[in-house]
Amino acid sequence: MSESKRSAFEEVNQRISQAGEILGLKPGLIAAMQQCEREVVISIPLRRGKDLEVLKGYRVQHSSARGPRKGGIRFHQEVDLDEVRALASLMTWKTALIDVPFGGAKGGVAVDASTLNDIEREEIIRRWTRSIHHVLGHQRDIPAPDMGTDARTMAWLMDEFHRLEGFQPACVTGKPVELFGAPGREEATGRGVAMISAATLEKHDEKVKGARVAIQGFGNVGRFAALACQELGFKIIALSDVTGGVIDRNGIDVHEIVNYKTVAEIPSYEKIEAHEVLEQKCEVLIPAALGGVINANNMDLIKAEYVVEGANQPTTTEADKELRGRGTLIVPDILANAGGVMGSYFEWTQNIQQYSWPIDKFRKELDARMSKAFADVHKESKKHSVDMRTAAFVLAVRRVSSAFALRGELV
Repeated sequence: MSESKRSAFEEVNQRISQAGEILGLKPGLIAAMQQCEREVVISIPLRRGKDLEVLKGYRVQHSSARGPRKGGIRFHQEVDLDEVRALASLMTWKTALIDVPFGGAKGGVAVDASTLNDIEREEIIRRWTRSIHHVLGHQRDIPAPDMGTDARTMAWLMDEFHRLEGFQPACVTGKPVELFGAPGREEATGRGVAMISAATLEKHDEKVKGARVAIQGFGNVGRFAALACQELGFKIIALSDVTGGVIDRNGIDVHEIVNYKTVAEIPSYEKIEAHEVLEQKCEVLIPAALGGVINANNMDLIKAEYVVEGANQPTTTEADKELRGRGTLIVPDILANAGGVMGSYFEWTQNIQQYSWPIDKFRKELDARMSKAFADVHKESKKHSVDMRTAAFVLAVRRVSSAFALRGELV
């Protein structure tokens, strides 16, 4: 089957097969790790004005070999079972890669989140929770926010779960700080991207201070990545979102512009087209918005020495191969944006202990563990003479396969 015709889930499974072959695993073990443990598809009736719509909801639990399943729930009109399967599988490998005691899961509802009011959004997440609460819980499956959902959505989910199953704040992460959330969780993905960027330069004997960074995306990930990069000494030379871009070769003061909702609103800096941010000459390029933004149409225009994938799958397979062939080092999404699930692990741990960490401890732990994860993947890359993406999957697959073997789940 050609790459262009593979489904998202098949693309992930191809990575698992490749990693398993490098490790010399038996075909049966590889096949077992590729399969999802449980798939739940539900109908969610929703009254909108005088009309009644029936939405389709999903929860896919990929693996519990290393612990309870973990993964977000998204509201998006293009959500389907194949996408949720692929994302659930990726969570298995991401949690194994950063060595936290979780497996993988993902959920979704096929609905355009931008058309929902708060009452509709609350009704959807409560109905979703009521339908599948029997397979959720802090020792079974822990949801979190994703595209189209947020901390408020998680508060509604937690409240509905409490009504059905009793008090259990660790049943979901990404909650408001006022409702058992963790200070630092909101910034964790972006901060992790910044730490991985710094570790990448340091591993290649390049200075972080003054290194130029361009960031595509000014949402949760891009915004906090920009703040953390500036804190580490990077020079932010370009930023963009869907509304446009800004550039300043002398450096953008992120603290000065961080409270603007969109890049188009930012004054005082030269304006550029949003796509031009990807084409800037810089040490580090951080695509932190949509998938597939670095592709056959623009791969020849990418001038960055390092691409650190803040978004999920921002680089197509063709572009990945082309850039690596030119010597560009790509730090894969499975590693680069894993700070979010690391932060969720910290929140889950605090909820179970019923003890809240100060934010300084949260940041210190996050920084140290993300740096270690980078070092582990880099070491794996050198050991097998493979690129960082392949090395990340090799390391993750080794850890999951070891759990399978030790638990006696396979003969």
